[in-house]
Amino acid sequence: MTARLLVTPLQTYLHSAADRDLADGPDQGVSRVLADMVTHPQYPCLGARSVFRRDGAHIVVLQEMDEPGELSILSDQLQDFAARTDPSGPFASLIAVFRSPTIGTEKQFEAMLWTVLQGLHDEDEHPWAPGVSDNPDDPHFAFSHAGTAFFIVGLHPGASRIARRAPLPTMVFNLHQQFELLRAQGGFDRMRDAIRTRDQRLQGDVNPMAEDHGNTSEARQYSGRQVDEVWHPDFQPSGTNEH
Repeated sequence: MTARLLVTPLQTYLHSAADRDLADGPDQGVSRVLADMVTHPQYPCLGARSVFRRDGAHIVVLQEMDEPGELSILSDQLQDFAARTDPSGPFASLIAVFRSPTIGTEKQFEAMLWTVLQGLHDEDEHPWAPGVSDNPDDPHFAFSHAGTAFFIVGLHPGASRIARRAPLPTMVFNLHQQFELLRAQGGFDRMRDAIRTRDQRLQGDVNPMAEDHGNTSEARQYSGRQVDEVWHPDFQPSGTNEH
């Protein structure tokens, strides 16, 4: 199917948000734009929409993606988020928005995303989360921090997929256990199919990187860039944890 050529209302909103110079604006303005983006009628991710509707979005606005001090703040926020979020409760997300750097390409964002994850991991004294692998090539890989497994969704201004665009570099940390519980309850496939239908309606085609956990490594999906079969992230786990 040929990709959609018309500019959609969601794209128009994203263009207007990009013109607001959010990198130098107040934290509240950054959070407001993010909420308006996700709750836009065309935004395809139903899970993210549910998070914002139920006040489950915990937004942290940070400065540089590769600044150790900022990663220390993010680490503390992730541990607090995991400690106070009930995996069996409504979906919740920790959303880290970075004011810098300015992202020019998908490869640049991918490199920065894995720099953040490597930095978090290097300072993490906890064992890898149980039930998931620390090998980013393993189909059962999931990122772990402070003993909790997360599924990461990266967004940035230059993403080729409309659903992965955001005015500033953004990393969404979702509790892996919430997805597994939804799968066990039989609701995962329905939500996944509905999201893919909405994404195809928005973009004009299906996201080629959309895969289910356990088929291929979810690490391939984190940045949103389309990668080939031999792709491997610039990430080195400190130990070995076979699921």
